[in-house]
Parts: sequence; C-alpha cells; structure tokens
Amino acid sequence: MGIDIKVVLAYIVGILLFFITGRLLLVPMKMLMKLIYNTILGGIALIAINLAGSLFQFHIAFNIVTALTAGVLGIPGIVMLVILKFVFSV
Repeated sequence: MGIDIKVVLAYIVGILLFFITGRLLLVPMKMLMKLIYNTILGGIALIAINLAGSLFQFHIAFNIVTALTAGVLGIPGIVMLVILKFVFSV
C-alpha cells in the first residue's frame, strides 16, 4: 500500500503548471498596474497644467486619451500635448 510514483509525479507536474501559469498571469498584471499608476500621475499633471494655465487662458481637455498619453509617455507626452494645443489653437 505504498504511494504510486505516477501519482507523485502527477502532483509535481500539476504544482509546476500552477506556478508557471501564475507567473505568466502576474507579468501582464504588473504592466497593467503600472499603466494605471502612470495614467493617474498623468491626470494629476494635466490638472496642474490646467490650474497654472488658467492664469494665461490655457486649457488642455482632460479625457481618457490625454490622460493615457500623459501616463504612457510621461513628461514627453505632456510636452507633446502642450505643443499640440498651441499648434491647433490658431
């Protein structure tokens, strides 16, 4: 009445597959959380630009596209949004 080696191997393979699947799902989740974090920071930066720009009648629309642009690209994205605002507000 011993433990069959096939059963032990099946448990080991199952546990390894579980860990591999968990690792594969964890990496995209970290990237998604970083994107959400950067998007929130980009939104805060846009709000700060709008507050400072209110003195000069300067406003960048705050929507999901501008927040994602500022979040994904960071400071260069915010600079790009400001330049685009100047170019298309003629």
